[in-house]
Amino acid sequence: MGFLNKTRGRPLRDRDVSSMSDRSIQTRQSRIFQLPGVRVIGTGSYVPDNIVANEDLASLGCDAEWIVQRTGIRERRHAAPGMTTSDMATIAAERCLQQSGRTADEVDLVVLGTFTADLPMPATACQIQDRLGINAPAFDIQAACAGFIYSMITGMQFVANGTSKLALLVGADTNSRVANPEDKKTYPLFGDGAGAVLVETGNPDQGLLAYTLGADGSGHDLLCIPMGGSADPVNAPGATRGQQFMRMEGRPVFKWAVRLIESTIKDVAREAGLELSDIDLFILHQANSRIIDAAAENLHVDRDKVLVNVDRYGNTSSGSIPLALDEAFREGKIHPGSRIILSGFGGGLAWGTALLSW
Repeated sequence: MGFLNKTRGRPLRDRDVSSMSDRSIQTRQSRIFQLPGVRVIGTGSYVPDNIVANEDLASLGCDAEWIVQRTGIRERRHAAPGMTTSDMATIAAERCLQQSGRTADEVDLVVLGTFTADLPMPATACQIQDRLGINAPAFDIQAACAGFIYSMITGMQFVANGTSKLALLVGADTNSRVANPEDKKTYPLFGDGAGAVLVETGNPDQGLLAYTLGADGSGHDLLCIPMGGSADPVNAPGATRGQQFMRMEGRPVFKWAVRLIESTIKDVAREAGLELSDIDLFILHQANSRIIDAAAENLHVDRDKVLVNVDRYGNTSSGSIPLALDEAFREGKIHPGSRIILSGFGGGLAWGTALLSW
């Protein structure tokens, strides 16, 4: 048995990253599956009260109009000191239960998508489970900004095979704790937030008409937190260099994301036997309005069907899609029989795209 290749396995801080921005990540083909007979019966979300407008970042050297032009973001929410990912996730879950008319003692599974866990160990989902008084298995899934899609599909599989009757599926991230205030290109992109859904057995025409999950580890260093894992444990020199914060090479990630969204959405629609014009709502990961705009233009879809809230919340990572889904439901944009595209993508590189029949 051999060890990791010394170039690929050594800590990111020791690598030559000068050419990262010029890298091109090819879009990998991932398998398409179906998961019918599972329905969403409730949604909920939470964002902190603290609004951080672009103008509030001027002291960091960030230009407000530049942020809008490059990202479409005008403001984001930051958690108050002491507020954790589990705090936000629990509130979103409580609202989801209230909206659905169900109670915590009916829930028999909790799955949380997050990369900003309260602690490296144990799973933050266990804290949500305890605080809600749920007697059920609980675990985290770490797939960065694709975390909620991974969690949703995993939870739906539990319901589809009869292992779970009522699953609470959550996405939440406290990005303000892992974004570097000295990184003017990355720090303004991110906000904090959480969203949740409840799923149970439904009719054969409900559930995931088609979905795909995928990953490409060759791009793992394009979007990552270099320090804090077994490759480079927490250390003072690394902290001095800001290695405990998120780092992102925006250009190759942007190009990859646009291609990925277009190809996976076409794939799942084709598998379901639908045209893109048959889709009622497109909820893409709210990473950047330019990514959303480029993907929508390439797909030639009606822009009124593409939900955008990145201007108000920024990139909330795993919280992005369930937060937007809850917002769309509360605004009356989702009805029984609605066909909704959900597409998440991020560090890993990892992605998931699903065609959900409500």
